[in-house]
Amino acid sequence: MSQDKVLIGMRPEEKNLPGLWEFPGGKIELGESPEEALVRELNEELGIQAKANHLLMAVTHDYSGAGILLLFYLVKFWKGEPKNLHHQKLQWVKWSELKDYSLPEANQKVLPQLIKEIERVP
Repeated sequence: MSQDKVLIGMRPEEKNLPGLWEFPGGKIELGESPEEALVRELNEELGIQAKANHLLMAVTHDYSGAGILLLFYLVKFWKGEPKNLHHQKLQWVKWSELKDYSLPEANQKVLPQLIKEIERVP
């Protein structure tokens, strides 16, 4: 895997924002650090053992009065082959092509800055 591609998943029909493409990850549970939550979520969603060590960005977004904090990590190393355990579909996509996918509003808003941050990573 190189940094020119990212793995995205289509949100399940039974979840909020169904059919939109998202970055794997999820909510932090009580007592977890953000890194622990990401490692757990990637295992639950993709069946991989990942290392979360490079925070790219932290942003907030308001969904109809509900504020959320989004933490974007670059995951370069993992064990196992990503499997679809959660999403409708999985897709490796070039960062430059993400604009062609229907992403949640919070992700669309920060996509240009996120791509700039990816480009800065050696």
